[in-house]
Amino acid sequence: MDKNEKNIENDIMVSICCLSYQHRDYITQALDSFLKQDCDFRFEILIHDDASKDGTREIIERYADRYGDVIRPLYEEENQYQKGIRNLSGVYNFPRARGKYIAMCEGDDFWLDIRKLSTQVAIMEDHPECSMCCHAARIVSMDDSFRELAQLRPYHNDGFIETEDIISRPVNIPTSSLLFRTEYAKELPDWYYQCPVGDIPLHLFMALKGRVFYINRPMSAYRVGGGGSWSSLMDQGDQEQRERRWQEHFEAMERLYLDFDRDSGGRYEASVREAIAREAFKAEINKGHLEVTRLPENDRFFHEMPAAQRSLVRLQLRFPRLYARLQSLWYRTRRRT
Repeated sequence: MDKNEKNIENDIMVSICCLSYQHRDYITQALDSFLKQDCDFRFEILIHDDASKDGTREIIERYADRYGDVIRPLYEEENQYQKGIRNLSGVYNFPRARGKYIAMCEGDDFWLDIRKLSTQVAIMEDHPECSMCCHAARIVSMDDSFRELAQLRPYHNDGFIETEDIISRPVNIPTSSLLFRTEYAKELPDWYYQCPVGDIPLHLFMALKGRVFYINRPMSAYRVGGGGSWSSLMDQGDQEQRERRWQEHFEAMERLYLDFDRDSGGRYEASVREAIAREAFKAEINKGHLEVTRLPENDRFFHEMPAAQRSLVRLQLRFPRLYARLQSLWYRTRRRT
């Protein structure tokens, strides 16, 4: 690395890490939301495209040609996720991050607030004991229409979050809200790379490294309903395949929490047990084993579900034939539209 390159590296405050795959219809909105950030420091945009075939790469190339001093793309010729590499950010983006902090956003999500980075960096700079900052997000459908009052709010007030509440919580922290210290992302444990999802082990590790600050304001958008989303891929195939897939996912998440419990010296054992129980409940629901909602030990987890989802579960349990007919009618209607 020559002197000029070293100066550039030292001058970058935030590395925005973005994963893209088949995001042709959304990647422009994501990149524009990054480039519009109103801040008095430099940032870079690291994009890893996992061999998209729908034109996503061509869009990224045009942006990289125009903003070559900011955007640093990495293109795959073969899909790495399908080859078994699950946490692509940790493998391909974090190692090349040059900023003091890393911010994350998937290629089909985007940021809403042009002061998002400035707000989070200011908090991190004021609190050196803080390892990560996150915030609420607004839920957006695939056609960009905002759903009324639909927001991801894992917590209810601004401020530092207790480690126990990072470990076990009913609502996930939006990936598009994360900003954390790059130095910690360079020393991620094996259980981060072994986990089938990248966000939860990242939250857990950052909670071990320092304090986590939460901003109760939706400064990013989380897109739902995509046919290629992780949840839709989990539900593909027949009942036996779905059950096996969700059971394997639960077992992997259980290993994650147990590994975290070991590395934390058992300090948060009660929260770890609760998180594992919640994962087991969600796995059974996704398998279609709705009778678990009737067990007293699952009452809390059942009431953590959205009201509409609880109503559907009750309908299916009490009137399974009616539910099946309504479901069949819904699928037929979707195929016509």
